[in-house]
Amino acid sequence: MKSSLLMTSILLFSTASLAESNLARHGYIDNPPSRAFLCSSMGKNLNTGCGAVQYEPQSVEGPKGFPEGGPQDGKIASGGNNNFSQLNEQTKDRWHKINIQSGKKEFSWSLTAPHRTTSWQFFITKQGWDPNTPLTRDDFELKPFCERQDNGSTPTNRVQINC
Repeated sequence: MKSSLLMTSILLFSTASLAESNLARHGYIDNPPSRAFLCSSMGKNLNTGCGAVQYEPQSVEGPKGFPEGGPQDGKIASGGNNNFSQLNEQTKDRWHKINIQSGKKEFSWSLTAPHRTTSWQFFITKQGWDPNTPLTRDDFELKPFCERQDNGSTPTNRVQINC
């Protein structure tokens, strides 16, 4: 991973591109724990004031095609889902942070309703992004630092991707 990960709290955005974009998406990253996961009881409610996502962190995945498509700027953290708009609130102290070391890292998805998936992509915020404004594409390195192709296959309920 990039050297900017060294002992730095980062915001990670991941997409799972579904082979059929109109399907409901059901899954969350629990390792390292995502913002939505940390809103839930499974994540020990380390994030508070999260609204409905605390009951269904698996429903946050955004539409296919980031960065060209996907959720619009300012709604990236919620996946563009207005039911989870609290996730778009952004201040430097708003969310629990996870320190990630540089080097190899395993990302684990828990899927509650697996669907055919084209690819998994992981994006990281740029060094120096402003944590006090809603997330936009300008805040991210637009080339995924990790990607896995599934070519439309249906994954298992547990997906682990080594980056």
